Amino acid sequence: MSLRDAVNQSLVTYFDQMGDEMPTGLYEMVISEVERPLLSHVMQQAQNNQCKAAQMLGLNRGTLRKKLKHYQLID
Repeated sequence: MSLRDAVNQSLVTYFDQMGDEMPTGLYEMVISEVERPLLSHVMQQAQNNQCKAAQMLGLNRGTLRKKLKHYQLID
């Protein structure tokens, strides 16, 4: 299963469970649900080397540090 298919299936399930209730802040919720585990796994793959992880993600190292702090993945 591709990542796109997994996300699509998760969204179908989410909306099915919501029923008639209309969600708010959906974009931010999806981004935060995906971004935290993405950062965590990439940091593991990079053996906690932020320069390497930033390169893997195509991010500036400062941006990566800000995101890691936001998700409390570093002090």
